Amino acid sequence: MQFYLPTMDGKDEFPPIEEALSEPSGLLAFGGNLNPETLTKAYSHGIFPWYSEQEPILWWSPNPRMVLFPDKFHASRSFKRALKKTQYTVHFDRNFSSVINQCAKIRKDGLGTWITQEMKQAYQKLHEMGVAHCLEIDIDGQLAGGIYGIALENIFYGESMFSVQTNGSKFALYELCSHLIKNKFKILDCQAHSDHLETMGAELISIREFKQYLPKNLDIGQICQ
Repeated sequence: MQFYLPTMDGKDEFPPIEEALSEPSGLLAFGGNLNPETLTKAYSHGIFPWYSEQEPILWWSPNPRMVLFPDKFHASRSFKRALKKTQYTVHFDRNFSSVINQCAKIRKDGLGTWITQEMKQAYQKLHEMGVAHCLEIDIDGQLAGGIYGIALENIFYGESMFSVQTNGSKFALYELCSHLIKNKFKILDCQAHSDHLETMGAELISIREFKQYLPKNLDIGQICQ
């Protein structure tokens, strides 16, 4: 099968997300860079990078889109019991590099690519700028799980999460949703479909509906100064 895929090399603007391929689902463009301004612009338009070491930078915007409305987080009976009996502590932005390194040890759900060294460095820069954030869960003083992503206006773009103890990532997602509700975030972007996330309340929405939640008054130049 042959298809045309726009290249971002030498370009400032991404193609409209409606032009993303249906197979592979959501593939929009390739090339370009992972500079803070490029990444911030990509996320503000509902686009994210996802690729392996052997590939050029690939840019995605799946349709339909997997999202989790924070107030729709679903806790199963067993997880509710775990919440009641487990003493854990929550840390925000304690050690971003540790979280992303933990996430890089496992495959992401969906398209199955790795977090490259180039991506680690790029998101670390976004963290230093106050755009990328992480959450960690400790149980009995030991790291149990965590999650990181991008926060722009009232949308949090979840990038990856990990678990090194039972329910570690579930505690992280639960606490992230609670944090997003308190801070009036409307939606958590989960990117691609995952059965695991679906059991916790994530759902598929059309790209047209997803666009309604994207930042509308974002000053990218100010953010990237």
